[in-house]
Parts: sequence; C-alpha cells; structure tokens
Amino acid sequence: MTTPTVIVTGTDTDVGKTVFSAALAGAMRAHYWKPVQAGLDPRSDADSVAALSGLPASYILPEAYRLATPCSPHRAAAIDGVTIELDRLALPAVTGPLVVEGAGGVLVPITPDLLFADLFAHWARPVVLVARTGLGTINHSLLSIEALRARGVPILGVAFIGESEPDSEATIARIGKVPRLGRLPRLQTLDAATLAAAFAEHFDLAAFR
Repeated sequence: MTTPTVIVTGTDTDVGKTVFSAALAGAMRAHYWKPVQAGLDPRSDADSVAALSGLPASYILPEAYRLATPCSPHRAAAIDGVTIELDRLALPAVTGPLVVEGAGGVLVPITPDLLFADLFAHWARPVVLVARTGLGTINHSLLSIEALRARGVPILGVAFIGESEPDSEATIARIGKVPRLGRLPRLQTLDAATLAAAFAEHFDLAAFR
C-alpha cells in the first residue's frame, strides 16, 4: 500500500489523542480511522473528529469494532460478546493520506494476546506519540518510546498537549532520541476553526509527511 499513513497513539488515555488526530487529519486533508472504539457515550472519537477536523463526512471511516463499554478493548469486547480478529484490523485502502488513532496507551490490550504496540509493528507505519505536559510525562513518554522501539515501530516524534513545559519536552526528546514535533495548547474555545489555527501555529505540517 502506498497511501501515506500516520498512526496516532498516546502515553495514556485522555491525553488529547483525539483532538490532535482531528487537527492532524484536518491539516493533511486525510481520511481518519479509529479501528477499535470502546465507549460510545456521550459520543465516539470518530464523531469528535468529524466535528473538529473540518473534513467531509466521507473522510471519517467507520470503525472495525464499536464496543459499548469504556474500558480496554480486550475487556470491552469480552463484555459485549465480541471476538476481535486481526484481519479486520488491516489498514483501509484510501486515496490520499490516512490518520489512524489507537485507543488509550501503547500497551493497551486489543485482545488478551495482542497489544496496540504489536498492531503498530504489524502495520509498520510511522507513529506519533501524543503526550501531555503535566507531572509524570517524562516517565510515561520514555516508557512508551521504549515499548515502541523494542518492537521496531518507526517513531515520527512526540506531539505535546498542554501548557508549555520546555524542560520536560526537551528531556523527553533528548533521552528518547525522538523529534519534538510541537505542542498543542489547551484552547478556551475548541472548535474546527480554533483547532486548525492552533495546529498551524504550533506544528510544521511538513514533519508529518
């Protein structure tokens, strides 16, 4: 497959992966795909990306699995009585760029025997690690980088979310030997226009191509 693809993962849940994915997909005019959605209340991540990216509805691809319970996919699937199969998690063929968002952190289980980091290794596409800038981010980020690198996953760099923490951001980039791609600040008003403007101000789109 020759489609340019960027995988977005995170150091933990609720670090800002979906907002960043919306910003990146919108800036790249890329299709967006979340292969496994666990938890649908109040809305799915695909719904959030549809609202925040400014992309046509056709660019938001349906999930391979939509699970009701907001927890690790392996557990949500068990609760829902669903068996997650690897062949349904093949990257979709689209025309143009594709942004793919994982669930939770790097080592979240998709099935009892398959972690997201293993799936990323199977896909062999570059990964952006989204990390918050708050306390604990150095440890969480470096552990995530080690887990990805141990599986041979190509790391495009780290995208930070939150208030500026120059020392933490520089430390992660230096010790982890990864590029600092930029930092998305918390926005008082979050909509497609403010998100696009913030991404354009704080990131160089060329770094993702």
